[in-house]
Amino acid sequence: MRRITWIATLCCLAAASAQAADVHLLTAARIHTSNPEQPRVEAMAWDESGRLLAVGEAKVLLAQYPDAERIDAGDATVIPGLIDAHGHVMGLGYALMQADLVGARDKAEVLARLKAFAEKERLPDGAWLIGNGWDQNDWPEKVFPTAADLDAAFPDRPVWLERVDGHAGWANSAALKLVEQANPDRPLAGDWQPDGGRILRAGGKATGVFVDEAMGLVRAQMPAPDDAYRAQALERALVAAARDGLTGVHDMGVSREELALYKRFADAGKLTLRIDAYANGDSGALADLCAHGTYEHPGGRVQMRGVKLYIDGALGSRGAALLADYSDEPGNRGLLVTDPATYEGIVRKAKGCGVQVATHAIGDRGNRIVIDTYERVLGDDAKSDHRWRVEHAQIVSPEDIPRFAPLGVIASMQPTHATSDMPWAEERLGKERLFGAYAWQRFLHSGARLALGSDFPVESPDPRLGLYAAVTRQDRDGQPPGGWLPDQRLSVAEALRGFTSDAAYAGFDEKQVGKLAPGMRADFVVLAEDPLVVPASQLDDLQIESTWVDGKPVYEADESTKP
Repeated sequence: MRRITWIATLCCLAAASAQAADVHLLTAARIHTSNPEQPRVEAMAWDESGRLLAVGEAKVLLAQYPDAERIDAGDATVIPGLIDAHGHVMGLGYALMQADLVGARDKAEVLARLKAFAEKERLPDGAWLIGNGWDQNDWPEKVFPTAADLDAAFPDRPVWLERVDGHAGWANSAALKLVEQANPDRPLAGDWQPDGGRILRAGGKATGVFVDEAMGLVRAQMPAPDDAYRAQALERALVAAARDGLTGVHDMGVSREELALYKRFADAGKLTLRIDAYANGDSGALADLCAHGTYEHPGGRVQMRGVKLYIDGALGSRGAALLADYSDEPGNRGLLVTDPATYEGIVRKAKGCGVQVATHAIGDRGNRIVIDTYERVLGDDAKSDHRWRVEHAQIVSPEDIPRFAPLGVIASMQPTHATSDMPWAEERLGKERLFGAYAWQRFLHSGARLALGSDFPVESPDPRLGLYAAVTRQDRDGQPPGGWLPDQRLSVAEALRGFTSDAAYAGFDEKQVGKLAPGMRADFVVLAEDPLVVPASQLDDLQIESTWVDGKPVYEADESTKP
């Protein structure tokens, strides 16, 4: 990309004019605005605050702003900044500081990666070894691991490894011992289960795998990250997001302390991502919203006006709440991680505080409970501009899909979940329930609004992978031919809308971001290729030239990053 500043003009001998200092003008071969009134232009201008002044033909804007700083993107394509409607910013940062187990093909590869990480990080004796991203569905035996699988390699060091979906964890015996010592009156053996969770057992003894709320038993024994560690995690997450073309994230499950960290970064001008934070359940963050009202930082980079709740677990760990038994585990219908009555009480509390509600629901029973609850709590206010959300809406009964739009409920979905789950989803659900699985087109045809994201770090934060999965419903090797459940594929325009204007709408941000139009913020991505023209098979390899937030670059590719 070429950046050209025009200052050698007769009027500017002494100093740059006020207009040159205040206005920036970018030209490109094509700028897709996501604005149906002006879908494609050649140029856009913005002021020093990062607000767009005009978009249109290059010759018109060059004549209107002759002394503006000129930025020529050449043959590149510009699109609105990409927004992930469901991610976990601190979770990504922490994941980048832990052992990466994503894609490990078997337990032997898990062990090899853990040993390499412990050696590289020079972990002191007794320090916890933490990793994330394993998935037993990728292994030949496709069964949950045990503590014994870790013990030979790590007999003394406590080990805790979270599953790729974040809804199950795997501990070794040293970690189990710490849990037992901290809870002498409640041994892990037996037949009891924690509310909303499950301890996997064999012969009455804990195997080392903990599902959903049971994970808290192990997490409680781990040292809490200090301020320096959390700041480093946030810095790493911000770098990763900008590199992947993300200008905004709806951050699901943010604590009071994490919001304070975001505020500090925003105050210091270090927050290079626009974060819509959602409070972490019925917590201190929600109490603050109820006591003081919704929050927006003066700089516009971080706000909190919603709360993230949970109703069930995840499909991969058989924790998603189903209306009928799992096809591959008779007698198991998943987990409700929140009691429905308790859940409804929190939803009513949020409504009374004027707080937007977003609820994790994956199974068809979980989704029905959420929709039933929303319907009762909203009552006559269903037609109000509440924009309540269902996060994932992954397996939904066909009779419940048409209920979203009349209630004004947004389906916040993650395309890469479909392509990650497709090898084994039918085993879990059977063929009939797949009709309501990852049913993007059925939601759109019902009139529901579709906001797209990734659920990073469960999946990659790279929105190009989301676009590719949404349009092809294939893995990156092009399998299966024609796509999985191909009638639910999205067009490129529909997918791009889900990551831009519709994601913005889901966060009450449609007057700020998601489109490139006068008055909007100059959040955009410069691509080497045009996503509306390239073959769908190439969407995952779009080359990001630069990422801009408020009219300033937060990432620029160098030669080493180009193919």
